[in-house]
Formats: sequence, structure tokens, C-alpha cells
Amino acid sequence: MTRDGLSGINKHRGASTITMLIMVLFFGGLLTLAIKLGPIYVDDITIQEAIESLDGAEGLSNMGPARVMDLINRRLSVNNVRGFNPQNIEVQKNGEFVIIKVEYEIRTEMFYNVDAVVSFNHEYEMKGK
Repeated sequence: MTRDGLSGINKHRGASTITMLIMVLFFGGLLTLAIKLGPIYVDDITIQEAIESLDGAEGLSNMGPARVMDLINRRLSVNNVRGFNPQNIEVQKNGEFVIIKVEYEIRTEMFYNVDAVVSFNHEYEMKGK
């Protein structure tokens, strides 16, 4: 025990103001990243699922690239994917296989003059029934 009977009370004061400010800024930055980048990744997953759902579709091997693009655009519209340019999708025929390449990037403003650029590159080889 110390002279005043309060042993070690001065040693347990908690986090300082600077520490709390740094923690708030750090977690605020993480929250900003999640809010700004989360929807971009959700849209990419939706695009992937829309394209992957074509695998094994009836008559896919007999369709031309324009018809396959029409199917993809319909699925993206149903899944409410907005702001995606369908010109980023390339459809090729290779015999009975359909090769779909998706390559695009999205730029989003984080704060002030700081932007984040997220790029995606997917390739699928599919065969219909």
C-alpha cells in the first residue's frame, strides 16, 4: 500500500486521447472501405453467377455470340446490376465450346481526391446440352 491507501490507481487510467483518436480514425477508415468497395465486389459476384449459370444451358453450343450476350444482359438486368458496361464481355465460339471473357475495372471516389480502382478479369469455357 502507498501512503494515501490507493495502491496503483494512477497506473490504470485507460487509453489516452491520442490513442482513442487513432483507433477512431483506423476503424472509420475500415468502415469507409467496406461501404465504398463492398457493393463493387457484390456486383462482381452477381456478374460471375449470371455467367456461370449459362453453363450447361439448353442449346448454348448452337447459339451465336450475339444470342449469348443477350442472355447475359437479361440475367444482369434481372439481378439489378447497374453501371456495368456489357461491352466488357467478349463472347467467342470455339467449336461446341463458348468462351466468355470478362475484363473491367471500376473507379470509385474514397474521399477528396483519393480514388480506388478495382479491376476484375474472369474467363469461362462452357458447353451447352
